[in-house]
Amino acid sequence: MKKTKRVWLLALALSLLLTCAACGGQKAPAADTTPDTKQEQTADTKQDGAAKTDDKQDAAKDETKTEDKTEDDKKSEEQQKAEDEAKKAEEEAKKLEEQKKLEEEQKKQEEQKKQEEQPKQEIDPDTGKDKYQTDPVPEGKPTPSEPQDTTVDQTTTYTCTISISCDTILNNWDAWDEWDAETAAAKKPLVPADGVILGATTASFSEGESVYDVLQRVCRENGIHMESSWTPMYNSAYVEGINNLYEFDVSQGSGWMYRVNGWFPNYGCSRYALQNGDVVEWVYTCDLGYDVGGGYATGS
Repeated sequence: MKKTKRVWLLALALSLLLTCAACGGQKAPAADTTPDTKQEQTADTKQDGAAKTDDKQDAAKDETKTEDKTEDDKKSEEQQKAEDEAKKAEEEAKKLEEQKKLEEEQKKQEEQKKQEEQPKQEIDPDTGKDKYQTDPVPEGKPTPSEPQDTTVDQTTTYTCTISISCDTILNNWDAWDEWDAETAAAKKPLVPADGVILGATTASFSEGESVYDVLQRVCRENGIHMESSWTPMYNSAYVEGINNLYEFDVSQGSGWMYRVNGWFPNYGCSRYALQNGDVVEWVYTCDLGYDVGGGYATGS
């Protein structure tokens, strides 16, 4: 009985072993199959990653190209803008030049018109003078204007240069004592060391103003004494004294004269209508104008 039981147990154990072996044989293929699936998934993942990486690289390249294009567009716009500004500046300069030429031409025409409109002297054939005892004006020199017929245009502003000098007195210093010692003693201190009472000064004036008008204004602005009188016979103001130096103070032929652009007009200072850029010089003569290049009443 015991022997039979033992045999049965052995048979059961062997059966169990065979069953386990069969089970183990069936699980092995399953174990072998799993790694293959994972490998396939890994390969697919790598392919997907590579594809994504390529997409990123392509996107980066596209972005770089876009940036390059934007930069190029920006440079092109800046260049175009600079060219437009340069063209605009050139056009403006051209317009200014044309406007300047036009203004110069208009100014020339106005000056020509003024010269044509200047009144002609009515000369007395017997005396050769006009009604104010003025000798004929040399050709090319401005004819006198009459104060009562002149209108001052205050909307215009021109400039001239004016100066006042009495340096001829320095050359007659001793002769002055002989002529009038009392006057010489009182007025010699009024004579500047260089004889210049007013150096060349730029003065503004309006169209229609005369040499006399500017002299009055300049003396007033610079605190320089000036005295004049009206002479109906010559229809003009006559300047008697400047800086308290009067006619006949130094000699019989002493007094004040005026010169414009190097010419001594042969008519009164209030009849001389100034032009833009004129150079006016008031000079004291001790010899009827001969010592300053004027010559008495000659206009030379």
